[in-house]
Amino acid sequence: MQAANRVVLNTGFLYGKMLISMFIALYATRLVLNALGVEDYGIFNLVSGIVAMLSFLNSSMTMSTQRYMSFFLGAGDEQKLKTAFNSSVWLHLAIGIVVVGLLEIAGLYLFSDVLNIPAARLPAAKLIFHFMALSAFFTIISVPYDAIINTHENMFLVAVLGILESVVKLAAAICLQYVATDKLVLYGGVLALLTVALLLAKRVYCALKYKESKMSVRDFDRQLLKEMFAYSGWGMVGASGVIAKTQGVAMILNVFFGAVINAAFAIANQVNAQLSFFAVTMLQSLNPQLVKSEGSGNRERMIMLSMMACKFSFYLMAFFAIPALIEMPFVLKLWLNTIPEHTVIFCRLIIVASLAYQLSAGLQMAVHAVGRIGKYQVIMSILLLLNLPGAYLLLKAGWPPASVLVLSIFIECVLTAYRIFAAKRHTGMPVADFLRRVVLSAMVPVVLATLFSLIPYYFMEEGFARLLCTGMITVVSLTLFIRLMGLTPYEKEKLEGIIFKVMSKVHPRMAVPKAN
Repeated sequence: MQAANRVVLNTGFLYGKMLISMFIALYATRLVLNALGVEDYGIFNLVSGIVAMLSFLNSSMTMSTQRYMSFFLGAGDEQKLKTAFNSSVWLHLAIGIVVVGLLEIAGLYLFSDVLNIPAARLPAAKLIFHFMALSAFFTIISVPYDAIINTHENMFLVAVLGILESVVKLAAAICLQYVATDKLVLYGGVLALLTVALLLAKRVYCALKYKESKMSVRDFDRQLLKEMFAYSGWGMVGASGVIAKTQGVAMILNVFFGAVINAAFAIANQVNAQLSFFAVTMLQSLNPQLVKSEGSGNRERMIMLSMMACKFSFYLMAFFAIPALIEMPFVLKLWLNTIPEHTVIFCRLIIVASLAYQLSAGLQMAVHAVGRIGKYQVIMSILLLLNLPGAYLLLKAGWPPASVLVLSIFIECVLTAYRIFAAKRHTGMPVADFLRRVVLSAMVPVVLATLFSLIPYYFMEEGFARLLCTGMITVVSLTLFIRLMGLTPYEKEKLEGIIFKVMSKVHPRMAVPKAN
């Protein structure tokens, strides 16, 4: 299958999974919040947040491992590919054991001296923490299997497993409405068991489908393991910065305001995760092609793909972010029975920070593809960790909870500037081209579409009709402005080609060939 066709097909699988998972997750969150109550929901997300953030750590480690596998697959070296997989299994087994040990040690201090949890719910919170530590272990040791699946661009399997995971979580949320036992503990236990089940499914599938995924001591390479450990280690440094920033902010909010505010923070992160699904999915489908381009020596194509990834991920999120930012109070009323205090402003600020990240997300993939990530990850982590002392000082000085998220937007802008600098240094990407073809080209259509989308807000009463009108204006105006001023001729040609391929696959008669 040609690269362009594969990207289209993989993106279609992931988008289908995303749509199904998104609706299930939104409804499941409503059920869980209703069953647990605001305080227990806040406790669950505070304690399990470290594992929720480990999903990001898992993605980072998968990308690091996938980098080697995609590189060897692009180079056509099957033996090296098999060796990379076997070395990765042993590496992540060791990492999993270390991480669980550190989590358990840290938990002793957190529960006794840091977290602000009602005494009556402390035993349940500790049990949830142990469940989540177990889940973290199985999440980490599943990384080699995630990497080999992504390397072969088997997004159909990713989609199927993602949908099954969402369905099980929904079933658990429904059961919570009817059980009489401790619902907080039951829900945490079910999620931990689900992680184990997913690992087993991936392992069995890979063993049957991909010959390089069969374990063999003979294919163990000590030197490659050291190299992968160094690369994965730097990847973990960067991912740990994100985890520490997000979960650290949650803990600081908990210390000052209690568990209830963690419910608002968790809901805001859930909203952002759903809105950014399209952008994240597009990046996920492009990453194997980007790494293979670097592996085959085509640096120019790799840079081009990374710049397109930045722009298109920003556009994809903007389609959903603009109406959500404008109509957030009504959206939350439609979604939830109970809306914790500060949820609206938290949602809006986290979405803005996520939009700022999307503008340079593709550059991060480019730096990872080249492989020189040590200094890059250290600096990124240091900048991310500035959120923690900054948040503490702001709240200590009496600023409102939302101030910590305003700070995170400012730091994200600084991170974007550094990603641009790092991409220039490591890949040779022209900064002026990036600023002109990505930042300026992407910002203008989004700003103009936002201004047009605000019209119903000032002339219509709050309600479903205004939400629908705002969404339609966003889609039409943003599509028009992107077409007129947001794409280069090359990007227009590629986008039209992708649309033509999609239409031809959906219905051959719908695709009209372009005139020569």
